[in-house]
Amino acid sequence: MGTHMSRRKGPQSISKLPRPGHCDTLSVPVRSGSMQNSYVSNNRSSLTPDDLIALAAYGARTAWPANFQIYQCGGRADGFSVVLRGHVILRNRMRSGRGFVPAVVTVGETFGIEGLTPDATYVTDSQSAEDTETLFVTTPRFREFVREKPSQALRLLGQLLGERAHILERLHELASQNVEQRLVSALNRLSHDGSFLAKDGTLKLEVRHHRLLCEMVGATRESIALALGRLVGSGMARRSGTAFFIALAALDGHIADDLSSNDTVPMIAASLRP
Repeated sequence: MGTHMSRRKGPQSISKLPRPGHCDTLSVPVRSGSMQNSYVSNNRSSLTPDDLIALAAYGARTAWPANFQIYQCGGRADGFSVVLRGHVILRNRMRSGRGFVPAVVTVGETFGIEGLTPDATYVTDSQSAEDTETLFVTTPRFREFVREKPSQALRLLGQLLGERAHILERLHELASQNVEQRLVSALNRLSHDGSFLAKDGTLKLEVRHHRLLCEMVGATRESIALALGRLVGSGMARRSGTAFFIALAALDGHIADDLSSNDTVPMIAASLRP
């Protein structure tokens, strides 16, 4: 299975790392200084560019084309990966042909962390939704990183725990919220990825995104269409042709109002933009 690797000119060292069962051994140029310019911080991630520079010395950078399956559920896992550019969709397939998306992994977030667990088996499929760049770290190299870079390792562990807490929040949403509330939560999630934003800074949803929304929310296309229509009717969104545009300020305001009316305060409150 071929991959497209990013290569840069200048002084570099070659890291040869085995990937976790879904492609051949990779020869990857790693140059710590190049990470500073390519990584754009995500306010859902606690990792800084300096953290990624430190981690890059222990991993391998890989560029994936759009709609490329990185690994499959049930495959042998090893280590973990961090998204540097683009986003990765984690999906569980269902017998009906539909799927469920527990997470859309954006810049500065991790995926494939099953490789650090005793079972070391992937529990979801993983796919690059667009041209995406990741940093892969094997389990033995991760142990070296923890031993040699404890300060950065603590921030990385904090990021992993935060992502686990987000999964628990998703379970709460599925059990207690209606389709429109879950849709707003999904929109908030997508708004942290620049690839979903229009030039004016609004969140842009096209027809090709409807399947992703259905699988994130756990609803049918008809239910998603009705919920988007209600958002348009409330003034939170506008429609232009087949595309929907949602103002981020209105999205944040809707979430804040929802939080103030609930007895419990989900972690999504911490992700509101300043």
